[in-house]
Amino acid sequence: MGVFVFLPLVLPLTAWPVARLAEQHLHPRAATWLLTGAAAVLAVCSTVSLVLLMVVGTAQLPGNPLPDAWSDPEVRAAVPYDEIAGRVAIPALAAVLASCGHAAWRHLRVRRRTRRALASLPRTPVAVLPDAVPYAYALPGGPGRVVVTTALLDALTSAERRALFAHERAHLTARHHRFLLTAQLAARANPFLRPLYTAVTYTAERWADEEAAARVGSRRVVARAVGKAALLSRAAPAGPPGLAGLAAAGPVPRRVAALLGPAPSARLWPPVSTAVGLAAWGAAAGTAASALSSANSAVTLFLILKAATPL
Repeated sequence: MGVFVFLPLVLPLTAWPVARLAEQHLHPRAATWLLTGAAAVLAVCSTVSLVLLMVVGTAQLPGNPLPDAWSDPEVRAAVPYDEIAGRVAIPALAAVLASCGHAAWRHLRVRRRTRRALASLPRTPVAVLPDAVPYAYALPGGPGRVVVTTALLDALTSAERRALFAHERAHLTARHHRFLLTAQLAARANPFLRPLYTAVTYTAERWADEEAAARVGSRRVVARAVGKAALLSRAAPAGPPGLAGLAAAGPVPRRVAALLGPAPSARLWPPVSTAVGLAAWGAAAGTAASALSSANSAVTLFLILKAATPL
């Protein structure tokens, strides 16, 4: 395996440039798909690398359940600095699994608690809460619901209300919660992927903004609704954590500025001659290299362990 086993742990750094450039220059829909897909692949590859290192490190521990042949010098020689890397990988992998498990459990718990809190209301696509705190969010599920408080509705005009509902329905239709959860788990698996998660939280909101603008027919109305909801929700939570909402993730001034400008191009992949195109191809190359390194390391270690294990 050699140093190739370490590459997936650091190759997520290649996706950093595309995170900023994609959220600025790509259509939000394309940016969300690109960044989420890259984050998921890179996170899986880095986790596979930790597992491979953990196998070598665990085989060296006394009393482990693995075959004794797995700790032979030929096996350890497949990993540079096997004594250090193997032992460090054990707590690192445990931390990754615990962090991802906690994030997934917290996401499901928030959804369950929110649904129980809304159980007394009529099961309509829109749940209006008589609350003095202004906020709105999209609650996914079967079926999904838009949750909004009377305080926010009273502060918006009729056109801005249509923009609000179009925004939240866009979150439900495109299942943005899946993108957000995938990117969050990827960031938990590898901290180098944190910028991609931050970018996805922004592009998902921008995606919903653009869908709302197309539905309402006015980008300026959506911009007013986003800005007004953000100002009203500044001193209060914008809804349950992890659920998308009109004034939720992403710098609101950037969203408003984007809505006041021209509509983004619907091009799915940028031209190579542009900066964002070069960054996108760089991120794709880094992702492919990470996947190939993980596959190569996994196959190599499998063959080594199979040769070292007596029949």
